[in-house]
Amino acid sequence: MTYKLSQIIQKIGLNFSGNDIDIDGIHTLSEATSTQLSFFNSEKFLDQLPLTKAAAVFIDEKYANLLPSTSVALVTDEAYLKLALASKFFAHKLESKGGHPSMGDGCDIDKRVRFGKNVTLGCNVTILAGCYVGDNVTVGSDTLLHPNVTLYHGTQLGERCIIHSGTVIGCDGYGFAHTKQGEHVKIYQNGNTVIEEDVEIGANCTVDRAVFGTTYVRKGTKLDNLIQVAHNCDVGEHTLCAAQVGLAGSTTLGRNVVMGGQSGTAGHLSIGAFSTVAGKGGVTKSLEGSKTYAGFPAIDHKIWLRQQAKLAGLVKRKK
Repeated sequence: MTYKLSQIIQKIGLNFSGNDIDIDGIHTLSEATSTQLSFFNSEKFLDQLPLTKAAAVFIDEKYANLLPSTSVALVTDEAYLKLALASKFFAHKLESKGGHPSMGDGCDIDKRVRFGKNVTLGCNVTILAGCYVGDNVTVGSDTLLHPNVTLYHGTQLGERCIIHSGTVIGCDGYGFAHTKQGEHVKIYQNGNTVIEEDVEIGANCTVDRAVFGTTYVRKGTKLDNLIQVAHNCDVGEHTLCAAQVGLAGSTTLGRNVVMGGQSGTAGHLSIGAFSTVAGKGGVTKSLEGSKTYAGFPAIDHKIWLRQQAKLAGLVKRKK
């Protein structure tokens, strides 16, 4: 989908001067191309402004002079809100009418499975009753979908994966911009989700699609039941997550991370490779690899144990 910049700007209530260029998407300052929009709403990305290749940027007037000459400044004091309004232009058009998938040899597909358009299945794929496989989805060879799995449009599922009942992959991430009156405006999630090979995902999990770009679950990872992986997360290779783990948006896990039951993370942080977060641990900042953490906020496990022992001692003395 391509629109003239003037079409988008007129619809969301802004003005601009410059070339009326073609726009085909939205991305971050660092990733946007010369045919995409971007936005600036935080000084922590100040160093990215002179380097962006974005065709046009929603930006406050006081920062507009930092943009390169190749980027059009779309001046607004509500950059994030204007991003949300513009994102609707590039949302995937949903239709009830589907198609017949392209299938490799040896596939076993229940007659109660529904397919969208342009679906590709590898060899020996098994899909059981009640599944929905959306537009432009790819499913790798030897993969099994248990009953009632949903793969939203654009999802890529690798070879030899097992997805258990009730799991939804590629649903919208939880993203909203807010008006000055406190109303919440949807940011359309126009990225996708990629599940690499040899991944097993338990029952009733959700793996959200990216706002833009891709949410990744890397090869060999095993997710238990009732797990939430939010938009733009990158779950490293051979990670293990026990039941009820929750990863907030843009969390990055290194390879072979272990997350105990009911543990979770705040967004936009990273956990180093070969780390363990004990059950109910709450990660509020990025953590070094090859260590074990516990508690809320999550700290070194040995320190947490000493803290618990001292607290128990204080309680005993008061008695």
